[in-house]
Amino acid sequence: MKHKAKLGQNFLVDEAARHAIVAALGDISQRTVIEIGPGRGAITEILASRCKRLIALELDRELAPELAHRFRDQPNVEIVEIDVLKSDLASLAPQDETADVIGNLPYYITSDILLHLYAAAAQVKLARAVVMMQREVAERVSASPGRREYGLLSATTQMYARVENLFTLPPSAFSPPPEVHSTVLRLEFAPRFHELRVDAAGFDAFLKQIFAQKRKTLHNNLRAAGYSTAQLTHWPTGISQQARAESLTLEAMAELYRALSKHAL
Repeated sequence: MKHKAKLGQNFLVDEAARHAIVAALGDISQRTVIEIGPGRGAITEILASRCKRLIALELDRELAPELAHRFRDQPNVEIVEIDVLKSDLASLAPQDETADVIGNLPYYITSDILLHLYAAAAQVKLARAVVMMQREVAERVSASPGRREYGLLSATTQMYARVENLFTLPPSAFSPPPEVHSTVLRLEFAPRFHELRVDAAGFDAFLKQIFAQKRKTLHNNLRAAGYSTAQLTHWPTGISQQARAESLTLEAMAELYRALSKHAL
């Protein structure tokens, strides 16, 4: 079967890599696993024999029925033909347990899928995710404050999860080979909103505002977002108004958000 470029299909063919990716989930014998984009089933095959329940979400109208037929005799495997961005991930796991997520994320919608995962994790339904993505995107996801790669995706991810960079695969690990290297990350979901004393919806919006123009200062981004001069006079003394968002830790961002929110008009 030909791959479909518009779906970002580059199928994993490296034997050691597919086993390493599944192993990164840990013991899944009593757990539900949600697989995003199983493709030809390279990882699905291993998961099916190891996890308590497997729900594989496949958008491709040709691959989904092929997978359903292939795993028809394994009652713990469910193939769902759906766009992951339109799925209700939080409802897929049984009500009394959480689920793990695994998948090779299409390069062109990696950020969208990650945000979809975080929205589900906020409902306390997801425990961890082992996800593969373009190396450059993985560097942004895991970047620390002060690094050039640090931005909105970094801060948002690190509000929802602890990030661990596991390993990077060359183009030759896939068929057809992509033009980029791919990195596997493990995300342990642990939202920090309560710890940092911020509300999720408001702080998510605040992050978008302060990262709106990365080269602008915090003060200028917030002025452009509609914060009044009166509000901005309550700026915390330990944070420079001329700093840029990429230089701030999540703790400092939360402090700034709390200070300005107290004086919202």
